[in-house]
Amino acid sequence: MGIVAKQFLSVKPSLTKAMTQRASILREQGRDIITLSQGEPDFPTPVSICEAGIEAIRAGNTRYTAVAGIEPLREAIIEKFSRDNDLNFSADQISVGCGAKQVLFNALMVSLNPGDEVIFPTPCWVSYPDMVHLAGGIPVPVSCPPNTGFKMTPDVLEAAVTNKTKWLMLNSPSNPTGAVYSRDELNALAVVLRKYPNVWVLSDDIYEKLVYGDVEFSTLAQVAPDLRDRILTVNGVSKAYAMTGWRVGYGAGPGQLIKAMNTLQGQTTSHTSSISQYAALEALKGAQDFIAAFQSTYQFRRDLVVDRLNRIEGMSCHRPDGAFYVFPDCSGLMNKQTPQGKLIKTDSDLTMYLLEEAGVATVPGSGFLASPFIRISYATSTTDIERACDRISSTCSLLK
Repeated sequence: MGIVAKQFLSVKPSLTKAMTQRASILREQGRDIITLSQGEPDFPTPVSICEAGIEAIRAGNTRYTAVAGIEPLREAIIEKFSRDNDLNFSADQISVGCGAKQVLFNALMVSLNPGDEVIFPTPCWVSYPDMVHLAGGIPVPVSCPPNTGFKMTPDVLEAAVTNKTKWLMLNSPSNPTGAVYSRDELNALAVVLRKYPNVWVLSDDIYEKLVYGDVEFSTLAQVAPDLRDRILTVNGVSKAYAMTGWRVGYGAGPGQLIKAMNTLQGQTTSHTSSISQYAALEALKGAQDFIAAFQSTYQFRRDLVVDRLNRIEGMSCHRPDGAFYVFPDCSGLMNKQTPQGKLIKTDSDLTMYLLEEAGVATVPGSGFLASPFIRISYATSTTDIERACDRISSTCSLLK
């Protein structure tokens, strides 16, 4: 009998992390590698936020905190939801965790019974299926192709619901596609959800602040207030505030669910870093003007990379409305041969070819349950994006 539990044997390492690690190994070997595989802002954490973390250390705020998070931070989260989303919560409806990822995981762990089903649109974030598996549930991926904007439609949702459905997971703006659900689209999904009172909704809003042009962000609890008693709204400071390493996420929802999530957290991580919590407090309550600058830069980079990729024969790239990824369709490059004689059969083959030959790290769409696509992050310098696009174009032109 092996030491590893059965439910863990099917869990795969994150492909985004694996590709980034492979790029790091090649870089250590002296290769010039451009990493477009990591979903991490290239901007430094704003100075005022860093100073708040430093001041927390100087003030001695380095001890255990409440499991749910320090009270000032929970109050700031309540204010944020009221200000930005017209949602009203009390302190006992807030859970602060080690990034939005842990908040999602905690929610699934405390709510899923064996055999419970979790619906999510695909392409999806790489961790969703494995999180559901680990929590004892059954992932139900629902294909949402480019002609729907990579978004779930009401008829597709209704067809996926069964008497075993426990959760619908929605990520808007989406990783990896950048798709953003409009208020009308969320209202249409709410019509279906009203028919199924036992289906809960896990709204993953981590890219909320990163929407472009005239696109407006909406979240389901805001659009359909009658469903709030079965919606968990998850967010965090990683993406909008360039705080990925600080590890602060938060969730807000029904008290019974939040209480269970905090109990689980109390038996695992206890809480996230006290220092990070004080930094997150400054992020939510302090100046927000830099976010507009982030958005403007990302939008410029998005337009640059989309235009460049659409010039490559065999690639077709949709222009996303949010997040900081593009998700080009690479079906026109499949079954072509590299100069070394290797056949490109899958998107994984293509990403390895781009890494080994072009020195550009991307992520295969199969990791997001969508082939043959690849995910490219434009959360990196404009110079590197231009260099990467030059390399991808020239390397793809060698395929025959």
